[in-house]
Amino acid sequence: MGQSTEWGRIDDDGTVYVRTASGERPVGSWQAGDPASGLAHFCRRYDDLATEVELLEKRLASGAADAASTRANATTLQETLPTAAVVGDLDGLGVRLDAVTAAADGKLAEARERRAQAKAAAVAAKETLVAEAEQLSLSSQWKASGDRLRRIVEEWRLIKGIDRRTDEQLWKRFAAARDAFTKRRGVHFAERDQQRDSARLVKERIVAEAEELASSKDWAPTAARMRDLLAEWKSSGRARRQAEDALWSRFRAAQDAFFVARSTVFSERDAEQVANQKRKEALITEAEALDAANLEKAKAALRDLQERYDAVGHVPRDAIRGLDARMQAAERRIRDAVEDRWDASAVVENPVLVQLREAALKAESQLSKAHAAGDSSRVADAEAALAARRQWLADAEKSARR
Repeated sequence: MGQSTEWGRIDDDGTVYVRTASGERPVGSWQAGDPASGLAHFCRRYDDLATEVELLEKRLASGAADAASTRANATTLQETLPTAAVVGDLDGLGVRLDAVTAAADGKLAEARERRAQAKAAAVAAKETLVAEAEQLSLSSQWKASGDRLRRIVEEWRLIKGIDRRTDEQLWKRFAAARDAFTKRRGVHFAERDQQRDSARLVKERIVAEAEELASSKDWAPTAARMRDLLAEWKSSGRARRQAEDALWSRFRAAQDAFFVARSTVFSERDAEQVANQKRKEALITEAEALDAANLEKAKAALRDLQERYDAVGHVPRDAIRGLDARMQAAERRIRDAVEDRWDASAVVENPVLVQLREAALKAESQLSKAHAAGDSSRVADAEAALAARRQWLADAEKSARR
C-alpha cells in the first residue's frame, strides 16, 4: 500500500511524487523496502536542501558570507528546485531563496554605494592634494614646500579605490605641479649660486685691498677706507658658506691687524702727549712764579722758559688752549711790568716798540692757532716767527734804553 505526507507521496509501484503549487511531479522511485522508508528518504534529502538554504540565510545575515557569492549560490539552488528529487515544501524554499537573493542584492547595492562613496571620498582627497600641490608650485618656501610635496606622494599612495583613468588624470595634474615647483626651485638655486659666485669675486677684491691696507701707517684715511670696505662687504651679498667663512676670516684678520697697530700707536702718542702736557704745566708754573720786581732777571728767565715751552712736543688737543692761555698770562704779567717801567720813562711811546709789540702778539696768536689745529708744520713756522719778533722786540727795547 502507498504512503503520503503533506508534501508528497509514494504509490504502490514505488514511484515518489512531490506536491508543489504548480502540481504534482515524480521525483524518483523506491524499490528497496517499504514505502514509508522510501518516502522518509526523499524527505531527508529535502531537509538537506533546506539546511543549505538556512546556511545561506544565516551567513548572509551575519555578514560572514560574501553577498555576491551568496546570491550566486541562491540562484543555483533556485534553478535546481524544479527538478530536485526531494519531498518537502519546495515552494517555501523557493520563497526563502528569493528572499536570500533580494537580501544579497540589497547588500550588493549597499556595497556599491559604499564603494561609490569611498571612491568619491578618495577622489576628493586626491583632488585636495592636487590643489595643495598646485598652490605649492608657486611657493618660494623651498625646503618646506619640497618636504610637503614628498609627503603628499606618500599620502597619495595610501588612498585607494579610484578607477585607473581618474587616478591617472589626477596624478598628471599633481606631477605637473610638482615639476613646476622643481623647475622654479632649480632656477632659483642656479641664480643664487651665480649671485654667490659674484659675491665671492667682490669679496675677494675687498679682502685683497684690506690685506694691502693692513700695514698702512696713514691712519685716518686708511681707517675710513677700512670702514668703507666693511660697508661694501655687507652690501655685496653672501658667497657660498665655505668661501664666505674663509674670506671673512681673512678680512677680519686684515682689519684687526690695522686697527690694533693704530690703537697701539695712538696709545703711545696719547701717553707722550700727556707727559708733554705735564712738562708744559711745570714750565708755566715756573713762569707764573717769576719775580716781577727784578725785571731783567725775570725777562731772561721768561725767555728761557718760553723757548723750553715751545720746544715741548704735542699735547692733548683739549689741553692746548688752556695751557697757552696760562703761559700768555704769565708772559703778560712780566710784559706789563716792563711796560709800566717804560711808561715811567716815556719809552712806551716809542712807535717802533708799539709796532713790534703788536707784531709779537700777533705771532703769539698765530702760534696758538697752529697748536689748536695740530698742524706740526704750521707750529714750527709760527714758533720761528714768534721767536724772531720777540728777538726784534728785545733788541728794540735795549736800543730804547740806551
